[in-house]
Amino acid sequence: MLEVEATIRRFRDYVIQQAKSNLTKGGKNSSKSLYNSLKGEIVTDKGFTIVGFKMDDYGTFVDLGVRGKSSSLKAPNSPYKFGSGRGRKGGLTEGINKWVKQKGFQFRDKRGRFMSYDSTAYLITRSIFHKGIKPSLFFTKPFEAGYKKYIDVDLVKAFGQDVETMVDYNLKDIK
Repeated sequence: MLEVEATIRRFRDYVIQQAKSNLTKGGKNSSKSLYNSLKGEIVTDKGFTIVGFKMDDYGTFVDLGVRGKSSSLKAPNSPYKFGSGRGRKGGLTEGINKWVKQKGFQFRDKRGRFMSYDSTAYLITRSIFHKGIKPSLFFTKPFEAGYKKYIDVDLVKAFGQDVETMVDYNLKDIK
């Protein structure tokens, strides 16, 4: 099953490489945490091969988006929603506070003075909470494209090549 395993490895590598590229191109790579967390694992057990992908927990929110508490316009098809009571309390606030300080990002008040990082983070957090997060599909698109390219087409060919190789090998043993 050499060709099958090689095809699955190419699928895994393609998905990871394209997902990382999408994060960078989409401006979603400021801390590099999500980028560095993307991993693909191939497990073979009892004749079955499974490909698994790992990333930081918040990666699924970045990929699929999150519906807002007041509006679902940004991510109407997302399975996630702010204000559902299932998420970790304060997680969004912590993340936005860290991002605002890391970027040195501050709004100005009506008089033109810079607001504190905490005030800026509060306004951004409140807006995200109510309006939601637009899906980036940084992982979904390469996964689907890789599936069509490698699994739907190449895997069938690879399986056929492996079977042909096994038959040839067994026929040589019989002679």
